[in-house]
Amino acid sequence: MSHAQSYRVGHSPDPDDAFMFHAMTTGAIDTGARNYEHVLLDIETLNKHAMKGDYEVSAVSIHSFPDISDKYHLMNCGASMGEGYGPMIISSKEISLDDAKNLVFAIPGVGTSAYLALRLAMGDVKFEVVPFDEIMPAVQRGDYDVGVIIHEGQLTWKNEGVNLILDLGIWWNEKTGLPLPLGGNVVRKDLGMEMCRLITDDVKNSIEHSLKNPDEALKFAKKWGRGIDDSTNKEFVGMYVNSRTLDYGDDGRDAIRLFLKEGQAIGMIRSDLDVDSIVFVGSGE
Repeated sequence: MSHAQSYRVGHSPDPDDAFMFHAMTTGAIDTGARNYEHVLLDIETLNKHAMKGDYEVSAVSIHSFPDISDKYHLMNCGASMGEGYGPMIISSKEISLDDAKNLVFAIPGVGTSAYLALRLAMGDVKFEVVPFDEIMPAVQRGDYDVGVIIHEGQLTWKNEGVNLILDLGIWWNEKTGLPLPLGGNVVRKDLGMEMCRLITDDVKNSIEHSLKNPDEALKFAKKWGRGIDDSTNKEFVGMYVNSRTLDYGDDGRDAIRLFLKEGQAIGMIRSDLDVDSIVFVGSGE
């Protein structure tokens, strides 16, 4: 009998990723001769590891995908998409969008989709990179006048005494009629297409298992919620893990292509990438 092969899965220590990968981690689903080892890192660090092809499977920012598209395929499942919501621009005091353009933004990383969305909406702004979970406190303290928040801060900001200047997910949706692509899962090309498909199936089955058995998965996910309560945990996971997470759908794939093309138009995405030729493993395309 052949020995099980181990694959590393890089993902963020946050509730939606934990919810998605719960069944793969805990052996709740049968993954055949494939074992999965989880590597928990923030998204900007994962983007950097993916540049080197360090992990067989990884969550990455859609913004960073063009720089790793020689090494990885996008999976058709595991997406984080903002359906009329997304990263938020917040400020310590009430200011207009125009005034904000001249200030220094705290951003969660230059490779993040939040930063590309910010640039598409606001043009070329000054910024400093701050770890994503330190942005809200830094804006509260007045270390930065403006910041871009991701993850569960999108739900808790109202209680934190900050102002919302712009929800980038709403802005994108009003501009394009499409969801805002934020994160995706990738699988390393050198495993061969057949193994890429099998691993993608495991991820899809893991997401499906959690959607069908949410209580168990939510309990696991809550550990990564930085002290959020049950209802916030459930709401946050529901925002980012849904039927579109199982399958981007035509409009989800269109949204990714458009987001990258818009990035090319402002010189933020390499121009030699043929966006229309991106393969989505498991989509039947």
